[in-house]
Amino acid sequence: MSEGSQGSSLAFGQVVIGPPGSGKTTYCHAMSSFLRRLGRGVAVVNLDPANDTLPCPCALDIAELVTLPDVMDSLALGPNGGLLYCMEYLEANADWLRERLQGLRGQYLLFDCPGQVELYTHHQALRNVLAQLAKWNFRLAAVHLVDSHYCTDPAKFISVLCTSLATMLHVELPHVNVLSKMDLIEQYGKLAFNLDYYTEVLDLSYLVEHLASDPFFRNFRRLNEKLVEVVEDYSLVSFVPLNVQDKQSMQQVMQAVDKANGYCFGEQEHRSLEVLMSAAVGADFHFSSTLAVQEKYVQSQDKAVEEEVMDL
Repeated sequence: MSEGSQGSSLAFGQVVIGPPGSGKTTYCHAMSSFLRRLGRGVAVVNLDPANDTLPCPCALDIAELVTLPDVMDSLALGPNGGLLYCMEYLEANADWLRERLQGLRGQYLLFDCPGQVELYTHHQALRNVLAQLAKWNFRLAAVHLVDSHYCTDPAKFISVLCTSLATMLHVELPHVNVLSKMDLIEQYGKLAFNLDYYTEVLDLSYLVEHLASDPFFRNFRRLNEKLVEVVEDYSLVSFVPLNVQDKQSMQQVMQAVDKANGYCFGEQEHRSLEVLMSAAVGADFHFSSTLAVQEKYVQSQDKAVEEEVMDL
């Protein structure tokens, strides 16, 4: 197959995953609006059968095939079991999905996925659906959203690292981990380390030492050491900070995803060599984005301290 014919048959997009409340639907809405302003044709695909409060119309909605309330009523299942069944039903009806997606060829796709962690760590249904999409020439990157407030709790952050690593290994897609809601992080307290420590996942032994100072976690020191060893041995997990209200932050996430799914190297968008190289650098723009967010966070903390001093 020639390069030109292969490029014309490809479709690019993002699979937006993450736990409940991490901001997946908000991200899809914000990213679709951002990409449209750049001139991309974008289509949002809702794959969450429990999502009945969509902020904008979807080009394709799984509710046309199956809904969670119907499954729960007809099979007497709870929310978790019902959601797993919905994904298995989607896998069994992959032809329906393929037929509906044919009409969206030429669009950049954003797949809004359910917020059930099991689907991304060990359940097979959604993974098999994504494997089918790859066979149908969809070049996708997984965008794994994690609420940034977990950074303020070292124990929860270790849990997030383990979940992110398990998700990367199970989903088997090019992966971009994102710390969402960075504009709200200051509401959850002061970070123990600079923000780049969390985004770059630097030497985690400091995190274990910080936990060991807490009497409750002192008894679990050995367990925490083994958990961070697993994360560091794979050396796969890092994060891009995101504030959907900040255009620069949105651009940096977009560049990371474009690099991951290969969009910046395709024929869908004509870019100059300078823009192409800037999208391929990775570490440089990643560091600058983290630095910008860190500066805003520090300024906010300094302002809070000044206000406390003035009150005294």
